[in-house]
Amino acid sequence: MKVLMVCLGNICRSPLAEGVLKYKARAAALDWQVDSAGTGDWHIGAHPHAMSQKVALSNGIDISRQRARQFVKEDLHRYDLIYFMDVQNMRDARRIAGALWEESKCRLLMNECRPGASESIPDPCGHPEERYEEVFRMLQVACDRVIEKYGRGEHSPS
Repeated sequence: MKVLMVCLGNICRSPLAEGVLKYKARAAALDWQVDSAGTGDWHIGAHPHAMSQKVALSNGIDISRQRARQFVKEDLHRYDLIYFMDVQNMRDARRIAGALWEESKCRLLMNECRPGASESIPDPCGHPEERYEEVFRMLQVACDRVIEKYGRGEHSPS
């Protein structure tokens, strides 16, 4: 399975989400490809935010080799599931994708924990380390749910 995590700039939330899901998929012996992207273009090629790297590494996950990239409409063809960190990210991606948008594979990540709640994962950029840790904990819970739901092949992503 191929999964894409999407936030705004692809330096804080989605790199953490990519790292967490990769780690959990590997631990579950799943052959998943996980990537991340941002709907904005201003961080293309940048490493994840230093605080995202720090929080990930303190939890045994190294995201330092990731590089930011922008979400493109072709991602709808490349991935089985595309998870968004908040409603605005999803709206922006829908605009970018245009006619290629496939509602069935595009979801808010936190809806895996609380279906229909449309809860956002807060953007920690500009906040203290505690906000990054909060985001990391939210991502752990959501990614556990993704592994439980799709890792055993009981559910199809579409």
